[in-house]
Parts: sequence; C-alpha cells; structure tokens
Amino acid sequence: MNDDDWLAAFDEQTRGTPALLPDGVEAEWDGPVLRITGRHRGTVVLAPGARVADGDLDRLIARQRDLFAARGEALEWKAYGHDLPEDLPERLRAAGFVPEERETVMVGLAAELAVDAPPPDGVVLRRVTGTDDLRRIADLKSAVWGDDGSWLVEHLGGMIAADPDGTAVLTAEGGGEVVSAAWLEFVPGTEFAGLWGGSTLPAWRGRGIYRALVAARARIAVERGTRFLQVDASDDSAPILRRLGLRPVTTTTPFVWTPDGAPRT
Repeated sequence: MNDDDWLAAFDEQTRGTPALLPDGVEAEWDGPVLRITGRHRGTVVLAPGARVADGDLDRLIARQRDLFAARGEALEWKAYGHDLPEDLPERLRAAGFVPEERETVMVGLAAELAVDAPPPDGVVLRRVTGTDDLRRIADLKSAVWGDDGSWLVEHLGGMIAADPDGTAVLTAEGGGEVVSAAWLEFVPGTEFAGLWGGSTLPAWRGRGIYRALVAARARIAVERGTRFLQVDASDDSAPILRRLGLRPVTTTTPFVWTPDGAPRT
C-alpha cells in the first residue's frame, strides 16, 4: 500500500455514520456533513472529498453552530488536513470556532503492532468496565491535563453498555494508583479500530507504559480480526508511534465553538 491507499482506506471506512451509538447519542447527515449530538461535546465532520460552494459552506457552518447553540451544547468541527476547500479553517474561525492543537492521523497494521511489550516492573495492565474504574480514569485525565475529565465516566460507560465487546478500556496501575489509561474502539463493519486515551502521569512517563498499552490493544484487535489501527496523535506521541510502525496519513484539528454556559472541555 502507498500513502494514498492508507488515506483512502481511512476515509472510506472511518468517516461515515457510526454503526453503533450509546443511548441518547444520535448521528445524522446535514448535506455533506455528519453531525453527532448527545455527547459531552457534539461533533461535525465533512464527508471526505466533499466540495461545497463558498456561500453554501458558510451557511452550513453557521447552521451547525446555531443548532448546537439552541441545544446549549459545545461543538467540535473535526477538520482534516486534506478537507476542501483549503480555506475551511479560516471560514470556521470567522464563524467563531476556536482551533485546538493539531494532531497527526496515523494508521498501522494491527498485526505488526501486536508485539510482546510488557509493562515495566511494578505496573499491571488491566481491562476494566466498572463505574469505579472509569471514575479513576476520569480522575487521571483531570490530573494529567488540568481539566474536568468527569465526562469520560458517562462516555466510556455508554460505549461499553451499547456494545461490551466494541470498546476495550485498559488501565496501567502501579503503586496503588492508575498511572495511565487508554482504550480501543472498534469501528463495526470495517477493518479499523481506533486507539484513544493514552494519558500517563508525568512521574511514570518514559518507562514503556504507553508502548505496552499500544501493544495490548493491538493484540485485542488482532483477536477480533481487525486489520488497521488508527490514532489521532499529539506531537509528543507521534514520534513514539512512528517507531512502533504507524504512518502519518493526514492531520486533524478540532475547531471548537462553545455557547455561553456550556461546559468547556
């Protein structure tokens, strides 16, 4: 596969309507954009390859913003580096959206990532499903990123309830605490699963925990017959993932609009 093949597989298999959503979460198309409501922060993404005239695109952006404003919910427009038109980011800014950190979309073969990579001595990996463990993960996220991660309890709990086999949540525990956590989300009806999370307490970084969590999730994916793994990688994690064998295919930038009074996450 060349670079275009990797990107085409990602676009064709991961950017459509989700096959399975938790209770209360809905997905619908508004022309060329897919809109998901009912989460802690709504999501809008443009269909791959979509071409929208300038005036129509501005009205489309404003319509998404106004719909979420009426719901009192924050909105993330997930803009990919190869989306058209090229001035989409400027149009989102003009509509009041604020860009967050750009990430690199990386794709790899699950079988190549499913290596024997045990965690360091004193650290145990554990698959979890219970609310108490999800709260510990939310507390970890809050500690690492300095924000309110409590929404993760409902988010992950809803995903697990909707399909217990469709989301695999892992903790890395050492010294009696959760020191890192990550999860794997399968994309039903496709060859893909997504690697998400991967937050690690600063004192525990640089010991191979992140690599162990990637390998553990890859092994779960291989057991399910999944071919590709995808991750939106930060600048910190992208070099590690490159060394593990994932390849960059595009970038993604969350453009966020938050109405007055809505939680900011």
